[in-house]
Amino acid sequence: MQTISPILQPVTLGGLRLKNRIVMAPMTRSRADDAGVPPDYAADYYAQRADAGLIITEATNISAQARGYPRTPGIWTEAQVAAWQRVTAAVHRRDGKIFLQLWHTGRMSHPDMLAGALPVAPSAIRPEGQIRVHDGMKDFVTPRALETAEIAGIVDDYRHAAINAKAAGFDGVEIHSANNYLLEQFVRDSTNHRTDEYGGSLENRLRLPLAVVRAVVEVWGAERVGIRISPVTTTPGNTPLDSDTMATFGAYVDALSGLGLLYIHDIEGVTQLSREADDDISFAELRQRFSGAYIANNQYTLALAEHTLAAGDADLFSIGRPFIANPDLIQRLGNGAPLAEAPKQYWYGGDATGYSDWPAMAASMAAAD
Repeated sequence: MQTISPILQPVTLGGLRLKNRIVMAPMTRSRADDAGVPPDYAADYYAQRADAGLIITEATNISAQARGYPRTPGIWTEAQVAAWQRVTAAVHRRDGKIFLQLWHTGRMSHPDMLAGALPVAPSAIRPEGQIRVHDGMKDFVTPRALETAEIAGIVDDYRHAAINAKAAGFDGVEIHSANNYLLEQFVRDSTNHRTDEYGGSLENRLRLPLAVVRAVVEVWGAERVGIRISPVTTTPGNTPLDSDTMATFGAYVDALSGLGLLYIHDIEGVTQLSREADDDISFAELRQRFSGAYIANNQYTLALAEHTLAAGDADLFSIGRPFIANPDLIQRLGNGAPLAEAPKQYWYGGDATGYSDWPAMAASMAAAD
């Protein structure tokens, strides 16, 4: 008799009954149109993967100002909400659960994506490297530092996006506070050189992210709100972004725990590169300091997830790229079947090809008792 992995058994997350402990990680796929409206076949894409315990959508812009990359979806217009309604309905028909990830890219953008306007950020500090825009790669520009009076409007944009996510039929939302996008830019002392109440001390640097969390919680209730963090990311560039990362994120996680959030979603290492962390970073300690659920991310296999669960170091495990070419990833993991791999040419941009047309595992590959 085949033994079902504890990772693949049902679990309760807050008030949500999930099919298993596998979370489909948010993955930018760049299939929306230039107005940020997801295509009709996005409903097929997400519904095909509804066997995951929880789906977290690709990062979704909260406003026109939030955009950083071509063909990424939004949640600030009626047309965008209507398109997402088709997605959530399709996922729910398969008894799936789906959260929308709320995103503002901040300085990780370009005037080409913002009708000529400068990207906004806590401080006017240019990122290293280049960014992809409509017609290829271009150097990052120096962003415009947000005026103090503008920051309340950013919080309102998150609140409005959270309201629209509820109208679109999602089961909850995840706030994107990772990968050096706007909220993390405020948290880090390398990207936040402000001298007003949103900069300087750690308490001040956390002020905007926590205000955003409170605004979203007002809409959804804390039991339907999660947040994604990336304590050791070096994006952009290859150097740490904070002078005392553990102190910064320890305080951040303590504050998030005090707000009663459903979960923190922690990128353990640098996405696509490594699971390594500096000696002073302890993911286990961050997990212990948070009162809600802990979703672990980055290069997790079923075996690593089982080991981590047994050690009590995580509750759920998010997996990204394997879901691209394996819409039936949960079945494949349960049967020990081989996984298909998606060529990188299909990761970003294009149409339904390499997106919602991957075949499911053949019945002949199902494991016998």
